Amino acid sequence: MDPTSLTLKLLLVGDSAVGKSSLLLRFTDGAFEPCLKPTIGVDFKVKKMLVNGHAIQLAIWDTAGQERFRTLTPSYYRGAQGVVLVYDVTRKDTFTGLESWLNELEMYTIKSKTVKMLVGNKTDKPDREVQRKEGLQFARKRSLLFIETSAKTQDGVQHAFEELVIKILQTPGLWDKNAEKQGIQLMESSSQQGQSYCGAYCPLA
Repeated sequence: MDPTSLTLKLLLVGDSAVGKSSLLLRFTDGAFEPCLKPTIGVDFKVKKMLVNGHAIQLAIWDTAGQERFRTLTPSYYRGAQGVVLVYDVTRKDTFTGLESWLNELEMYTIKSKTVKMLVGNKTDKPDREVQRKEGLQFARKRSLLFIETSAKTQDGVQHAFEELVIKILQTPGLWDKNAEKQGIQLMESSSQQGQSYCGAYCPLA
């Protein structure tokens, strides 16, 4: 399959008010609204981007974090190639709640290779309760990509989605049905690319 004709399904999950909708709005529309209403059920946006010379279309699902909508979420996990787990660096409870989101994710994602990224949002705020090293340690322990962002200042937002897509492209079984059938392994060049793209953002060595 030609990567240039790819549509990838991405999912944003995490507790309520951690900034999932703000991250999506900043990434897709380049805008920031300080008083966004809570997502009811699921929101959806499409974004086209160029990654390593490939024109990729992203179908991004923004899920509600409130407990009463959690029963809606499982059906949206199906077919997702990438999942972004978001927490608020100024609210420790949203960080400790990540474990339950991960458990849910493991339960409902059929594709075991689904690429997962941990995002610590709202780094523009001064009253931080979760240090960067805590997020990094959590991500490393659970084999997640990791980056900190601010939807308000747009710091790290574009980079987060680019890194996620690059990692998905390096996992042909997620998007190339031919590779999946033939059991093709990642080429050495992909592994080498992985080393260069990880930098300070990716805890997987």
